Order: sequence, then structure tokens, then C-alpha cells
Amino acid sequence: MKKKYLYVIILLLIMIIAFLTGYTINLYNRYISLSVTPSTVQEETIAEDATTITDKQDSLPLKLGDDLILAKYSKLIEGKKLGIVTNQTGVNSNGEHIIDTLRSYPNSIVTAIYTPEHGLYGKTPAGEYVKSYIHPKYDIPVYSLYNKTRKPTPDMLKNIDVLIFDIQDVGVRFYTYISTLNYCLISAEENNKKLIVLDRPNPLGGLLIEGPMLEDKFKSFVGIDNIPTIHGMTIGEMAKFFNRKINCTLEIVPMEGYRRDMLWQDTGLNWIQTSPKIPDIESCFLYSATGLGEGITEASMDDNFKWVGGKNVDGETLTNLLNISKLDGVKFQREERNYRDGVRLIITDYSSFNPYKTGIYILSYIKKLTDFKVPTSDESIVMFDKIMGTDMIGQALNKMENPEEIIESYSSELEAFKKERYRYLIYK
Repeated sequence: MKKKYLYVIILLLIMIIAFLTGYTINLYNRYISLSVTPSTVQEETIAEDATTITDKQDSLPLKLGDDLILAKYSKLIEGKKLGIVTNQTGVNSNGEHIIDTLRSYPNSIVTAIYTPEHGLYGKTPAGEYVKSYIHPKYDIPVYSLYNKTRKPTPDMLKNIDVLIFDIQDVGVRFYTYISTLNYCLISAEENNKKLIVLDRPNPLGGLLIEGPMLEDKFKSFVGIDNIPTIHGMTIGEMAKFFNRKINCTLEIVPMEGYRRDMLWQDTGLNWIQTSPKIPDIESCFLYSATGLGEGITEASMDDNFKWVGGKNVDGETLTNLLNISKLDGVKFQREERNYRDGVRLIITDYSSFNPYKTGIYILSYIKKLTDFKVPTSDESIVMFDKIMGTDMIGQALNKMENPEEIIESYSSELEAFKKERYRYLIYK
């Protein structure tokens, strides 16, 4: 009898333990599912619509297009022979170059490299031809797109299926990397090749739009399309904009975690020298301020675009005029260089600094101090007008118009451009 009760008690204990164990496991499973599900759903949401910035992306670290080409977009290059348009800036957020990234992928093959102005390593001075050659390490052709031809020829493209563009731009119309992009789009369309652009940030941000619109008469390799001097678009957005007239087969590998209000300093990325005279982000921002005086000896730049001045310039008066103007985000310091007087620009607030407006003030005040003659175009277009994209600025300077009047003269054009470019933006 006692044994019978003992068996019953043991059986009850076993049932209680089993019940408690099941309850605990259920609680554990519920806890795990609550912990894991939101992040999993978030990743799927981002993957489904990678071209649109959402609230979910605000906390994500920025990922470049070349960070994602193998991780999320490898189908675009599966089984393809690849040609890569790149230079020293074509590195991912871990510092690996796109050539090495794509050569490591077993399901495609890199068969050609194409380089813009300054060459594959960014060391050739501005304006100098870049040579084509066979790469000593990769044993594949490196074709120059800054020589007698600026556009990939059919012969250059005969051994590729897909053209991939991965170059860091600086966000300024007369910097020639976007001109190379434009020619690549045209060549891809003419030769029935797909072009894939691996997107990268605009260092100046996606909100700043400044300078006159390029007029058709002044189109050149330093002004390839009807856009303002500072356009506020990423390289991928620029490709979409250019392609409105070209209609090639175009794919953009978008960034993740990018916002339009980001300046370069907000991205967490290391700056790679984009060309010999733009070694750092300060030079990048000052490029469209002091790089406007092409052909004017009184307004020559020096020190990687951080200084401007020249013949017959009174540096002290120029410095005072500029500082009194209280231009946003910048101050000026008198400095002599190589027996020339001028000013050193010091950026105090990158978010409010407007490079092109600053450049117009500099040119306007130097004109008043020295009365230099602005080069003018006739049947041949002078480089000053090519850089400006119009002869309107030169004419205004020769008339001694105030900088405020010059800036106001093109403001209505910018509003029209903002509306036109909106449909091509990837990051709203």
C-alpha cells in the first residue's frame, strides 16, 4: 500500500517537473523570438528598397555601393566579363580596392580597367595625357580615358560584358570625373553594354546647389551637361540625370545609411586623395571657391586651393573686404606666396560654407582692386567661360557689378534645376 502511494507521488512530481520545463522553454522561445524578429525584419525591409532612405536607416553605418556589390547585388555580375572604370579612390569602407574585390569573386572575371584624368593612381598632373598600358600585376589592359579619346572605344569594350564605374567625385561640374562618367554612358549605349555605377557620397552634401547653369555654347570636357557649378548629387544620381538624354542600360548599386544632409565628415569614411591638388577634404571644399579664376594671374590659386591672390593684389585690403562681408563658414587671413600677395581661406563651419559664392566675392573684390581684364570668348571659348559655363559672369565682373548682383543673376535658374533633378534623386 505504501509502495502504491509512493509511485503515485513520484508520478505527480514527474508531471509537475514536465509542466514547469515546458513552460520555461516556451517562455525562452518567446523571449528569443522577441529579441531576434525586429532586426531581421528591418534588414529585409532595407534590402527590399535599398534606394530609398528611411527612418530605419538612420542608425545604420554608411555602406558604399562597392561594399554591397557582392553582398547584395552579385547577380548583376554573375558569369560576366567585367570592365572597371576606376582610380585610386575606388576603395570600399574597409580600404579594399574594387579591382581586388571583384577579382576575388569566382563567378565573374575582370578583363579590363579604364582610368580617368590623373590616371589609375591619381598622380598625373591636371591636363596631362594619361597613357594606356598592360597592368603588371593583373596582366590586363588599363585603358586611358584621358588621352586622344575620352570615350571608351568599341575596341576597348570588345572583351567585356558589363562596365562598372567606381570613382569618388567632388561634387563640382568642372571636375572631369563626371565627364568621364557621361562618356561611359554614351559608349555603353552605343556598344550595347550594361553600365553599373557603385554609388558614393557627394562630399559637399546633397543639399548645396550653387552657381550658374551651363549653357550649351560653353559645353566642354569641364562642362558636360546643363547643370550648375555645384549640383548636390551623388555619382549614382548624376548617372541617372545624364542618362535622361542617353538611355543606356544603367544599374545603380545604392548606398545604405546615406542622407542628403551628410557632408563628407558625417560619413565616417577616410578621405582618399582624388587628384594631385585635392589631398584632403578642405581642398575639396575650396576647389570651387579658388578654382574659378582660370586665366587670371591676379586670381591664381595655390596651396591646393587654400590660397588665392597674385599680381598687383593688395592682400591686406582684400582680406579686410572679405572679412567685412561676413561670408558664412569662412574667414580670411593675409598671406604672401612666391612674391605674390593674397589671402588664405580658413573654413570655420563646413555646413554653412558656400564655396562658389565665396569665389564670386573673391573675384569681384580682386577686380575692384586691380581692374584685371576678364578673358572673353569669341569664336573660340576661353577656359574662364568654360569653367563658369557661361560668359555672363565674366561680363558682370568687367562691368564691376557687386557680388550680390552676380549671385542674384542666376538664382532663378537654380530653382528650375532643383525641380528637374528631383526625379533622378535616389535619396529623397
